[in-house]
Formats: sequence, structure tokens, C-alpha cells
Amino acid sequence: MSEITPNKTLDARGLQCPMPVIKTKQEIDTIEIGEVLEVLATDPGSMADITAWSKSTGNELLKMGKEDGVFKFYIRRVN
Repeated sequence: MSEITPNKTLDARGLQCPMPVIKTKQEIDTIEIGEVLEVLATDPGSMADITAWSKSTGNELLKMGKEDGVFKFYIRRVN
């Protein structure tokens, strides 16, 4: 997969469940359909939570991973 360039970044580091998902929902609504939101989180539960949230909302989770203790998610707004 080529490198993804986000249109906006949400820094949810230090927030505990369910706040990363709540903030992700709030931020995804501020970008246009087709744009990409990058989410940075430190809560290990965010891996399962944001994956489940993306599936339930129909938004496309393009890529996720962990780098230097920070979980990174790239989500394309679909609707």
C-alpha cells in the first residue's frame, strides 16, 4: 500500500476508552466524504474499538499499526 496522506489528524493520545472512538466520530464529521482522518491513540483497546466502529459506521479503515507505542489509524470517510 502506498503511503497515505491524511487530510486531518486527531491526537487522542492519553485518552482512555471510549474517548478515542468518541473523538474519532466527532472529527470524521468535520472532513469531506472521501477524505482521510489519521487517528493517534495510546489506549490498547483502541485497536478493537476503532476497527469495530469503522465497520459499524461503514467508514473505511485503510490502515492501522503501532509505532513507538502509538497506535495509528487511517480512516476514509465514506458517508
